[in-house]
Amino acid sequence: MKQLLQNMRDGKAEVTEVPVPTVKPGYVLVKNRASVVSAGTERMVVEFAEKSLVGKAQSRPDLVRQVLDKAKREGLVSTIQAAFNKLDKPMALGYSSAGIVAAVGEGVTGFQPGMHVACAGGGFAAHAEYGLIPKNLIVPVPNEVPFEEAAFATLGAISLQGFRLATPQVGEKIVIIGLGLLGLLMVGIAKAAGCEVFGVDLDESRIRLAEEMGAKAVIRKQAVESGLIFTQGRGFDSVFICADTKSNDPIELAGELVRDKGVVVAVGAVGMNVPRNIYYHKEAAFLISRSYGPGRYDNQYEEQGVDYPYGYVRWTEGRNLEAIVKLIADGKMQINKLISHRYEIKDGVKAYETITGKMEEQFLGVVIHYPEMENELDVSSKTFVPVFKTDNQSEKEINIGVLGAGNYATATFLPIIQKPVGVNNIAISSARGLNARHAAAKFKFAFAGTSEDEIFENDKINTVVLLTRHADHKRQVIKGLQHNKHVYCEKPLALNQNDLDEIRNTVVNSENQLMVGFNRRFAPLSIALKAFLESSEEPKNIYYRVNAGFLPADHWLHDETEGGGRIIGEGCHFIDYLCFLTGKKPISVSSFGLPDLGKYKEDNVTMVLTFEDGSLGTVAYLANGDKSVPKETVEVFCGGKVAFLNDFRSLSLVSNGTKNVIQNRGGQDKGHKGSWTAFVEALRSGKQVPIPFDEAYTVTYASFKAVQSLRENKLCEI
Repeated sequence: MKQLLQNMRDGKAEVTEVPVPTVKPGYVLVKNRASVVSAGTERMVVEFAEKSLVGKAQSRPDLVRQVLDKAKREGLVSTIQAAFNKLDKPMALGYSSAGIVAAVGEGVTGFQPGMHVACAGGGFAAHAEYGLIPKNLIVPVPNEVPFEEAAFATLGAISLQGFRLATPQVGEKIVIIGLGLLGLLMVGIAKAAGCEVFGVDLDESRIRLAEEMGAKAVIRKQAVESGLIFTQGRGFDSVFICADTKSNDPIELAGELVRDKGVVVAVGAVGMNVPRNIYYHKEAAFLISRSYGPGRYDNQYEEQGVDYPYGYVRWTEGRNLEAIVKLIADGKMQINKLISHRYEIKDGVKAYETITGKMEEQFLGVVIHYPEMENELDVSSKTFVPVFKTDNQSEKEINIGVLGAGNYATATFLPIIQKPVGVNNIAISSARGLNARHAAAKFKFAFAGTSEDEIFENDKINTVVLLTRHADHKRQVIKGLQHNKHVYCEKPLALNQNDLDEIRNTVVNSENQLMVGFNRRFAPLSIALKAFLESSEEPKNIYYRVNAGFLPADHWLHDETEGGGRIIGEGCHFIDYLCFLTGKKPISVSSFGLPDLGKYKEDNVTMVLTFEDGSLGTVAYLANGDKSVPKETVEVFCGGKVAFLNDFRSLSLVSNGTKNVIQNRGGQDKGHKGSWTAFVEALRSGKQVPIPFDEAYTVTYASFKAVQSLRENKLCEI
């Protein structure tokens, strides 16, 4: 399918062929007919992308500070690579579209293929021929409503949410400052609600348009005098600022126009230096509207489909969309008057040239159209696209298919995955396809797609790499082994005991190899540390401190069904490292945690593990530290020896009064390359992978027991 993309590094926009998304539970696949370009949000992103690196740094000093902190912790080279990796990824813009349902995912009701719908959501309702839309961000549209009008539903919902915040009543006088798209949409909403509407703008043509839609409108310099006349000197009940400007003038003007104890609502992005004197003397309320309603920025609502109870939250973002569609269908929103430009998707770049002023034309509503295609609701042949031409592969070589193309994949894993000779990149797949298409081009995969089944069912692929979210690992490990593939799975292996046992049953009945990417044991400094300790037969005392950093409570990693929580999802890495250094199995674990205080989520935890030979291992996994401190340090005391590993950048070895310091050349190396290379060599030689399944099983099981110990406040045997 064709999709309009913005490159954040060089500022170039392009229309590219990407795989059609594969429908999944809780989502609806939509064949777009029209989408609306946001002159505010999208123009801001495009203009940022077009800046030089210096310009980007000047406009986002907060990001510069993050980069500098990361460089201090991890080294300059890796930090620069990570920064450029993020900038190099194309961004899918757009968040307001309409089209026809192509497929309905499991658990979604009220939609059928062929139904007309309006869609919302950044990253979902994008400028593409197809969109994969969460069920709470899609609403039915009557067939008589033109697609290009229904595509304005999300923008209308933004205006509607701002309007609702002021709770206006029938007959009240309201003023809209800024008669761009949001302002003119609010004119229709306010008229439909029975309000008397007054508008202010700098553009004469928009003033005329507002008056055609039933409002009284004036230019800025006439606003105060005309506003007093309009309200008989009382002031406006509600003021809605829909302008898009850094100027503080709209805020100041709103204070002059609002009545005593009236309400001012900021809908657009404007200067926010509120003049206290005038607002104080009028005791005016000042509110900021957040996008298109309750549910916005809530992952559970938007992506997981958990709706708010109707009786408690009457107007969610989804129900606001429904209301706008109803107003359009009833003829109360004159959308056709708002459209100034129409482009076909093949000419989509011109849409960005229009909103950034390169076309030197006045614009208002910019709509992108998508052509009707034969058999467009059947996408079975469109979920994979060819990207890079490769030579014929031998079955004796390692021919890989990769699932997952997120930041970890593109910044860390994929750069090293093809380094061993004889490894062929066949296909890569990701949920929405855009990331897979970008990764395929960058790392020379023959195909990019969105269907994991096409990876598993491809006979040319004999090895599958899983870089997906944690909840997918169990299913994908089992499918890979059942399809006669070797599997390299990023941690964690499983999120609960039942899943772990299912994997074990599959492994027992498979002739193929499975390895979990516990990469830290393959780091050059880890190998040196292990060798340093080998000569001592005494038990070891190991202290592994992890300055993991804070994650907000709604982060996906905290979700037990999706991420497993931080101890299972990440802590398994460090439990494995203790097993690696001791060379023994853990036999018990006791976990202790700091109070969460409503801020943390079981991620300030100390785990104490005992091992078969009497060794003790402590993992202090902490979310309450400062990011400027190195993330990981390891101390080992054993048989008159002491070792200190500093964030996989340096290793200090002390024995017999002599200290030897080993610096890792090239900065930090956590063993990703070593882990992958060892896996490849095992497959080539026909030997067992370097982390046998029994070890991976034990480590994963130990992480479950660590969480149990924390919650039940008891020692748990492993």
